[in-house]
Amino acid sequence: MTALAGPPRQGHRVLPASLLYGRLLATAVQHVLGGAAPPPGALRHEDGLLEALPLSRWLGPADAADAALLEQVTAPALDIGCGPGRHLAALRAAGKPGLGVDLSPVAVRIAQGRGAQAMLGSVFGDVPGAGTWRTAMLLDGNIGIGGAPDVLLRRARELLAPGGSVVVELDPPGAPTRRTRVRLEAPGVVSEWFSWAWVGVDGVAALAASAGLVSAGTFGAGDRWFARLRRP
Repeated sequence: MTALAGPPRQGHRVLPASLLYGRLLATAVQHVLGGAAPPPGALRHEDGLLEALPLSRWLGPADAADAALLEQVTAPALDIGCGPGRHLAALRAAGKPGLGVDLSPVAVRIAQGRGAQAMLGSVFGDVPGAGTWRTAMLLDGNIGIGGAPDVLLRRARELLAPGGSVVVELDPPGAPTRRTRVRLEAPGVVSEWFSWAWVGVDGVAALAASAGLVSAGTFGAGDRWFARLRRP
């Protein structure tokens, strides 16, 4: 995401994060279909930092970095926090079955409209095929879900078949592992604050070990970084 300037917004209407996220996606889809750039949406950190949400990338097709990553995914794959489903759509086009799970009804509908299999729900709830997935994907920053990457990785491990892998997108080498509160922002409206985390390449091995996973290496694709964490 791109860092932006600007103070925290005061006096705006407050919505649940999943609802505001869905509204941003729905509005962005309409703009993109009309040939216009998506409206602004951002992520505010508790310390005041503001980052633009990459709505165009999320709604667009898989790019070269996505494609390089997805070549290494073994099906069936579970996309945790699948959003509007560009990774699932690319896997489907490659003949690799997958399922996405997301808390946003709008995101799930967009993913399904792309021909992807996606369901509304939490990764901590009932997930079909638990214990049989060959790959669990935590991409586009989704290792941060809930602000507790160790807990999230333990849950991902439970969902994998023995020998399966979690593929995690990370911050680059040198970036710290950190936890904070964030909120979504759009013109005239903000979400409530919620917990989030970031994990750098240098910190993923320790988190993997605490979750009962074995680090099987890190790799770069474009300007993005990933790790493969294997369930023994």
